[in-house]
Amino acid sequence: MSDTNTNVQSVVKVEGLKKSFGDHVVLKGINFEVMPKEVVTIIGASGSGKSTLLRCINLLEVPDEGHVWFRGEDLVSRTVNVNKLRERIGMVFQGFNLFNNLNVLDNCTLAPVTLKKMTREEAEGVALKNLDAVGLKDYAQASVVSLSGGQKQRVAIARALCMEPELMLFDEPTSALDPEIVGEVLSVMRDLARGGMTMVVVTHEMDFAKNVSDKVVFMDDGVIVESGSPHDMFTHPKKPRTREFLKRYLEDEKSNS
Repeated sequence: MSDTNTNVQSVVKVEGLKKSFGDHVVLKGINFEVMPKEVVTIIGASGSGKSTLLRCINLLEVPDEGHVWFRGEDLVSRTVNVNKLRERIGMVFQGFNLFNNLNVLDNCTLAPVTLKKMTREEAEGVALKNLDAVGLKDYAQASVVSLSGGQKQRVAIARALCMEPELMLFDEPTSALDPEIVGEVLSVMRDLARGGMTMVVVTHEMDFAKNVSDKVVFMDDGVIVESGSPHDMFTHPKKPRTREFLKRYLEDEKSNS
C-alpha cells in the first residue's frame, strides 16, 4: 500500500489546476498529491469534475491554469515531451476503447511494438503475462467483439499494463458494466493495488473506495471538498457536503450491520 516516507517524491502532484469548457468552469483550483504505491479514489456526484481532473493528469484535457507534476516533471511545461511521459501512465476508460478490428493479443501488443519498439515476440510475452494476470490468457486470439463487457474491461487493463506504467488511471471503469460482472473488474484492480501499483480511480463503487484505497478524495462542483483516509471519510466525514453525499451509503451500512 502507500509509502509513508515523507522524503519520497510524489508520483503525481496537482497544483492550482483550473479547467473550463466555454463559460462552464469545471475545475476551480485543484491541489492534490499521489505517493508511490498509493491508491487514491475520487468520489462525487456526476458533473463534479472527477473525470476532467483525471484526464488533465495525462493531458487528455489541457489545463487552463496550474501544474501537473509527474515524477517531478511538469506536464504543462512546453519543454516536456508529453508523449514520452504519457507512455508511463496507463489509462482505463469507461467505454473500454479497444480496437474492435484487432484480436485481444493484437490490442495488447500494438502500443509496445510501435511506441516502446519492442519486438513482436517480446510484446507477445508481456501481453500473455498480463492477460494471464487478468484471467484472460486463453482469450488471446479471440475477437474483441465476442467478449462480454467485463472481459473487454479486463483486456483494457491488461493492454494498459503492457506499457509497464508507473501510474494507472481508471475513469469509472465499472459504470458501463452489468452489475453481475462488476466484481470481476474490481477483483483485478484489487490485485493491482496489492501488487503495489500506484492508482488514481474515479469511481462510484464505495466498497472499493472504502476497502482498497489509501486515500479518498471527495469532489463537488469543481473543488475538492474533503480528502482523507477511508476510515475517516466513511466513519466521520467533517464537511456537511461530504456527509450528505455519503449519507445513503452510510445508512445502508448501518442497516446491514
